[in-house]
Amino acid sequence: MKRARQVVLLVVVLIVMAVVGTSIVAISVVRQSFPETGGELQIEGLTSSVTVSRDGRGIPSIYADNANDLFRAQGFVSAQDRFFEMDLRRHVTAGRLSELVGSSGLDKDKVIRTMGWRRVAEQELPKLAPETRQYLQAYADGVNAYIKQAGSPEKMSLEYTVLSRRNPNYRVEPWTPVDSLAWLKAMAWDLRGDYNDELARARLSRTTRSLKQINLLYPPYPVDRNLPILSAQDWQPAAEADQAASAEPAAFSAMKTADGHAAFESALASVDAVPSSLGRGDGIGSNSWVVSGSHTTTGKPLLANDPHLALSIPGIWAQVNLQCRKVSADCPFRVSGFTFSGLPGVVIGHNDKVAWGMTNLGPDVSDFFLEQVTGSSYLRDGDNTPLVQRKEVIKVAGGADVPITVRSTVHGPILSDVVPAIDTAGDRSVVRGAAQSNRYAVSLAWTALTPGTTADAIFALNKAGNWSDFRKAAALFSVPSQNLVYADTSGHIGYQAPGKIPIRRSSTPGAPPGFWPAPGWDSQWDWKGYVPIEDLPQTFDPAEGFIVTA
Repeated sequence: MKRARQVVLLVVVLIVMAVVGTSIVAISVVRQSFPETGGELQIEGLTSSVTVSRDGRGIPSIYADNANDLFRAQGFVSAQDRFFEMDLRRHVTAGRLSELVGSSGLDKDKVIRTMGWRRVAEQELPKLAPETRQYLQAYADGVNAYIKQAGSPEKMSLEYTVLSRRNPNYRVEPWTPVDSLAWLKAMAWDLRGDYNDELARARLSRTTRSLKQINLLYPPYPVDRNLPILSAQDWQPAAEADQAASAEPAAFSAMKTADGHAAFESALASVDAVPSSLGRGDGIGSNSWVVSGSHTTTGKPLLANDPHLALSIPGIWAQVNLQCRKVSADCPFRVSGFTFSGLPGVVIGHNDKVAWGMTNLGPDVSDFFLEQVTGSSYLRDGDNTPLVQRKEVIKVAGGADVPITVRSTVHGPILSDVVPAIDTAGDRSVVRGAAQSNRYAVSLAWTALTPGTTADAIFALNKAGNWSDFRKAAALFSVPSQNLVYADTSGHIGYQAPGKIPIRRSSTPGAPPGFWPAPGWDSQWDWKGYVPIEDLPQTFDPAEGFIVTA
């Protein structure tokens, strides 16, 4: 009996020791990537001392003597807090997710490579203002200082320890300014408008009896209920709606063919493959309001902004306080607010003179074009025009490389041959491999696929001192189009809608442009430029004393 008790005691001791040992190892593994937030650090490239303090919630405040040191420190701190998130995002935006997670990322990579988000960011960088490029490089230098100091992925984030089981050979690459810019394309993709309805109408054209039925399922915007900023003479909703309900789109007969239908099915499969970077689900949306001093107890304006995107861990936004110790031409920043990990500066916030907020404007900035394709050419105003083609190779963790061929027309990349559609066999079975169209293809025109100046706009907003500065900054805000609300310490309030919004004809009488896909073989439906900032909605010190966007 005594011996049995000794055996039991020994087993209990061994179990306790195993639990304690496992706990120590687990804690050590988890804590090895925690950032060092106290004491002094030597960061390569700094030209003077920088102070970083954190409040009780870990929110950093950064104090520097010059802008380069300020953004270099922001890059280092951002990487300390969220490097895995930054690394994951740059793999997504470069179409290289498969290098991290294996074949499960392949469809996503194919579509994003086809659209060329990173290629556009590479084209964008040299077009930005010299000081913007300087700030982006300083931020990248700070991130790379952290990467060098951390030494191995497992010391940067716990996720890399988990990832190493599937991808033991993964190595972290240096951060570049293009990595920061490419994230703006993901923002623009998630915040664009109308693409789902446009494709859905086209898909229904083959199976639904009438245009009237399609319009019941996907009705036009209710302009009679939610009045746009237009005079009664500019828009007559009832008459326009009646005309749109009965008028056939210019490419309607082609949409109804088996080939046309297959092209739109495949295009939708490609669009659905793109991951949502800002989140999906209930509660997605934003609102903001600004009131003048005539409605406040202080006599000063109040501005509130709630850009409520999806809930996530970590959150989509990252709070930061960036302070030049002495504001000067070399260091013009005294700004606090919210940004995205991987992006320098402040996207939403305030400086010592101006506050601003954003909600999604939601304009239709993308169109689908139905193209007539024969071999390596497509029809264009009666002539066969060569498709622009390029080769891409997608590396897959744990698998073989996957080559793809990207094809583009004058309108943009062809999406209908990237990811096979999902077809239905019988009532229950869902299988890949819907018929591919040999005659038609669907291309995407989207404002974010041309180089823009949104990065310039962010730093211009951070430095703005008055309404004039604010509007100049807004004019640089290419994508995504936002509602920008404004307040300043002089008592003014305002609103500006910025962004690249295409000018084009509607392919359907009575319907707004982009309501239906347009025939790509006829140049009359091409975009004709962008709406000038002077013609976009804006107001300054309205008589009501308040502005609301939602």
